[in-house]
Amino acid sequence: MKNRIALLLFLSVFFACSKSENLPDQTTPAETSLYFPPTNDTQWETIDINSLNWNTSELENLYNYLLTNDTRAFIVLKEGKIAIEKYWGNTILNKSEFNANSQWYWASASKALTATLVGIAQKEGKLDLHDKTSDYLGNAWTSTALEKEDLITIKHQLSMTTGLNYNVSDLDCQEPDCLAYGTDAGDQWYYHNAPYTLLHQVLQKATGMDYNLYTNQKIKSVIGMDGKWITTGSNTVYWSTARAMARFGLLTLNKGVWKNTEALYKNDFFFEMTASSQNLNPSYGYLWWLNGKNKIALPGISKTFPTSLATNAPDDLFAGMGKNGQFVAIVPSQNLVVIRMGEDPSTTLVPVEFHNKIWEKLNAVLQK
Repeated sequence: MKNRIALLLFLSVFFACSKSENLPDQTTPAETSLYFPPTNDTQWETIDINSLNWNTSELENLYNYLLTNDTRAFIVLKEGKIAIEKYWGNTILNKSEFNANSQWYWASASKALTATLVGIAQKEGKLDLHDKTSDYLGNAWTSTALEKEDLITIKHQLSMTTGLNYNVSDLDCQEPDCLAYGTDAGDQWYYHNAPYTLLHQVLQKATGMDYNLYTNQKIKSVIGMDGKWITTGSNTVYWSTARAMARFGLLTLNKGVWKNTEALYKNDFFFEMTASSQNLNPSYGYLWWLNGKNKIALPGISKTFPTSLATNAPDDLFAGMGKNGQFVAIVPSQNLVVIRMGEDPSTTLVPVEFHNKIWEKLNAVLQK
């Protein structure tokens, strides 16, 4: 009898293991050969959407929605190749027609680029996510008591959980008087821009390099991304072409690897960056917004809502998102990268409803 029970246990474990080994990993896309455009060339292979069996009859509805909502650029990559690329309207600066060479601001979608730079610096041993922010900015970078200031780490800056008081007149102000105690670090999630922006100074101190120079050497030269960090007032955001943002999205889709180069950051950093960074707002990773979670806290609001980032989008989507609807969205399960640049009639810091509406229109195209 004992031998029979042992045999049954063995068989059950064997078949369970065999089944799990044969199942595809639900956290990553199926094996595929991603295309990467040449680093020092403007050529970029396209893919005929008819070959993808997409619903081309819905393209006009998508384009009309994008146009009526002041979109300037919209790109969809499928397995690295351009499936959709459209431009509308005029540039802010010279009123010329917006095209593939036009520069535009990323707004807070720039945060996703900053997260990547932090991962690179950590791989190089320049910093650690658990380091105190004061190790790089010095004591009294806030107006909190020293023992409370010392609780704040780089990880808290990445996850919007510094605990600094958000009931201030200017959330962009980085002066110590603007950075007062609210709660202990890690006990509060709030979309507080100033502690994030100070990550730029942390990186400059850790690497000993100018922020633009570090970006150029570690990312731009590797993937052929044009662009530049530009400071206006208290904010520093990235400006580039839409295709440059698409290159960054493709790099992220491939977990920080461009073609056959060495990964820019450690594999575990990628999974931390694109997973819930805390339980207060599970829809936020390391400066990336995450879909498919059971609740979300939005910029400017301290409470959470029982919904996901984009109910019309695939659950595994994660996105860098910014004011006026700038976004770089990644869908690993479908090997998709979606870029949108332009204006937006709303005044929200991160227009999640607008983003969700775009996915409603895009889904109609993607459905076979």
